[in-house]
Amino acid sequence: MALYLVQHALSLPKDKDPEKGISPQGRSDALRIAEVAKGYDVAVSRILHSGKKRALETAAIFAEALTPTGGIAAAAGLNPMDDVAKAAETMVTETGLMIVGHLPFMERLTAFLVTGKTEKPVFKFQNAGIVCLENDPEKGGWVIVWSLIPNIR
Repeated sequence: MALYLVQHALSLPKDKDPEKGISPQGRSDALRIAEVAKGYDVAVSRILHSGKKRALETAAIFAEALTPTGGIAAAAGLNPMDDVAKAAETMVTETGLMIVGHLPFMERLTAFLVTGKTEKPVFKFQNAGIVCLENDPEKGGWVIVWSLIPNIR
């Protein structure tokens, strides 16, 4: 069962856009990563996002490239400080689900799924990057399988 976690694309500063929509660089990064994912035939069933402008815009870019059969929708519980354990219970049962959200939520959710704890990050997210996790019962839970990120540092 694959789960795709995406930190929203780089946003504009609040003084340029009070809703913090994505910046031109963010749009470019998201388009590039989405096209690479499309080239690898990443199968996304549905995209959920936090409802914030930058997450919605990022989700729309990924949806355009990956054409999820279930479309895109805003979902409660994906804001930066929301409870990752609750999200894990309700949102990680659907194979091919992509979640577009924010830090620190995305790093905390990944850590929780992989280790059962939220305190120590197990992956450093980048804006517009994808982290693919799979639930592997033979290994005893979730593992990070691959990632696509805009910058190798």
